[in-house]
Amino acid sequence: MADYKVKDIGLAEEGRMLIDYAEKHMPVLMHLRKKYSETKPLKGMKIAGCLHVTKETAVLVETLQAVGAEVAWSGCNPLSTNDKVAAGLAANGVPVYAWHNLSTEEYYWCIEETLKTGPTLTLDDGADLIFTIHNKHPELIPNLYGGSEETTTGVIRVRAMADDGALKYPIMAVNDAETKHLFDNVYGTGQSVFDGVMRASAILIAGKTVVIGGYGYCGRGMADRARGLGANVIVTEVDPVRGLQARMDGYRVMPMDEAAPEGHLFLTATGMKDVITGAHFDVMRDGAMFGNAGHYNVEINEPDLIARSKDGAKRVRHALDEYEMKDGRRLYLLGEGRLVNLTAAEGHPSEVMDLSFAGQLNAMIWMAENGKGLKPAVYEFPVELDKQTAMAKLETMGLKIDKWTPEQEAYAKAYSEGT
Repeated sequence: MADYKVKDIGLAEEGRMLIDYAEKHMPVLMHLRKKYSETKPLKGMKIAGCLHVTKETAVLVETLQAVGAEVAWSGCNPLSTNDKVAAGLAANGVPVYAWHNLSTEEYYWCIEETLKTGPTLTLDDGADLIFTIHNKHPELIPNLYGGSEETTTGVIRVRAMADDGALKYPIMAVNDAETKHLFDNVYGTGQSVFDGVMRASAILIAGKTVVIGGYGYCGRGMADRARGLGANVIVTEVDPVRGLQARMDGYRVMPMDEAAPEGHLFLTATGMKDVITGAHFDVMRDGAMFGNAGHYNVEINEPDLIARSKDGAKRVRHALDEYEMKDGRRLYLLGEGRLVNLTAAEGHPSEVMDLSFAGQLNAMIWMAENGKGLKPAVYEFPVELDKQTAMAKLETMGLKIDKWTPEQEAYAKAYSEGT
């Protein structure tokens, strides 16, 4: 039995059932597990992972092991760990350090435990693992081949490090792969956020005004799902191109200051702090509800909310806190301002994480093979790997697409033909 720390190892049997269920809905990753199980391209690699401990993540972890890697794992959010899954992994020999409702100190202790293995690769979601290595354990850097980053917020952080000359080992931006952000961010976030909202609140979405903060890939997915559920959708943005796109997609577009009095439900996905602040709480209608789909709990300014309330938070349902304002209005915060799809529900469906985690596996193999020859920088996911992943997914769905003829391939490279 490996070293681990989880909530309750007695939950392992239930966790194993969840992991096995996810496997059945992740055919691309299972195909890659079978493909590489004999050649073991990650043999000799030690991976420190920091990513939400869900049933889908467990399938990735066990796939990394099956193709040769030694793996140690922590969660990347204090509230996103599924304790049953964590126990299932621990019982199967994975050094996992994660449980639901971690304190900040416990959260970083878990990351530190994974680093005691002396990793050669890192797999991160949000860049807290990458930051911890740079800030506290620079002695590990010479042994690192490279790493990967799963989410938009993390990619923004590591790009900022690279621009500042602070990044000391190569990182692949898996988030920017087309098979990640076009599917995970759009369809996964769109569906799972409303799964979390409805589990936590049991409200009817139809007929309500839903305000979406940010019209990136995640925001687009949420806006589309809200409209599909019958909501009147308002989008707020700081980017003029995205604001224009939201309008052309049929949504109302306005600043948050103007949207605040209108909204029934507010959902943020910007990666920026203070999207919703005290000035907005002051004018929100009685019963207004707000949640966040961005990586960190800074988009909704909870201290401002607490300062305006009579007695602070009152837990009224799972992952739903009521704040009674001093003027008698009641406002509701979903999931403590953290990722509502993971704090209140189970995160993205397995079928969409199949694509993202196939990308993570391929990124680890690519870094193991190429990382030592690379300078510290943020690298794009190889286009050919993206296409291979998408083709494999199509095949598992029983779908076929056209192929260019030799004449078409030649035409695509020609430049002499005109009108």
